[in-house]
Amino acid sequence: MSERLRAGELVAVPTETVYGLAAHALDAEACARVFAAKGRPSYDPLIVHVLDLEAAREIAEFNTQALALAARFWPGPLTLILPKSPAVPDIVTSGRPTVAVRVPAHPVMRALLARCGLPLAAPSANPFGYVSPTTAAHVQAGLGDRIDHILDGGPCTIGVESTIVDARDPADPIVLRPGGLAREAIEGVLGRPVRTHTTAPRPADTPPTDPAGELAPGLLERHYSPRTPVALRDVPFPSEVLRQPPDGAARVFFARPAGADADRVSRRDDIHWLTEAGDLAEAAHNLFALMRALDAAGHARLEFEPAPTHGLGPAINDRLRRAAARG
Repeated sequence: MSERLRAGELVAVPTETVYGLAAHALDAEACARVFAAKGRPSYDPLIVHVLDLEAAREIAEFNTQALALAARFWPGPLTLILPKSPAVPDIVTSGRPTVAVRVPAHPVMRALLARCGLPLAAPSANPFGYVSPTTAAHVQAGLGDRIDHILDGGPCTIGVESTIVDARDPADPIVLRPGGLAREAIEGVLGRPVRTHTTAPRPADTPPTDPAGELAPGLLERHYSPRTPVALRDVPFPSEVLRQPPDGAARVFFARPAGADADRVSRRDDIHWLTEAGDLAEAAHNLFALMRALDAAGHARLEFEPAPTHGLGPAINDRLRRAAARG
């Protein structure tokens, strides 16, 4: 696969977060093929994956706080937004002077990075806006007729995309997208609270106000969306749902209901859950795969109970909110 990447071809690759569609990040023509294969708008930048911090410093300018985060969380599900090197093509960064960079932890992806010796731009390996892929089969289903190469590394262990931090200002790092690394862990390293991106989301068909494009991927109002309409319920709803007869909708609890409700749930094929016992990592791991399975099952709509708001909960709820957005 390394030879194909050097030749400018696209390869779907496994990471610990989701599968990515990889191209040589310093080859503008190869990166253009990524946008074309996904149907991705040019204003939505790509994340560049590298083997280690040394390779990251060849394409991005690091400050002391960014170095501290990289030292603690790389390899892992953390993406840093930093000033870019001139070597990075504008198409990768949507014309902005910043680059999104991370060091992935998946052993297959790391072996590929070591073998090819290239930085790899790799957004999620699915048609733009659809549910992200967490298995090679998901990639085949979505992009099988548009790409030639899929590297199967098994199911992704985390199951949601990386956490993106705008680390340009060492005095004010900002979480732009919650993901596979909890904000609390980032704050523990930096020793202070970290702000979260609060700009109003923007529809996918509306260009960004900055003509250069988005600062980071994953910030559109509607994203990670199945074809079936999604609703996010604001309060827990097991008892209410169990009183209702099936109506064509699938309901997804955060955790499997306990007690008397558990027996009643086991008799319903329109009720599901993300985790058996309230484990946030398990829920994140299961989210996209379950969403895809329910989307293929012919339900009239999908109703999800929100996750708790700590740990990986904000990442799960972010994906659900964007999946539920209209437009």
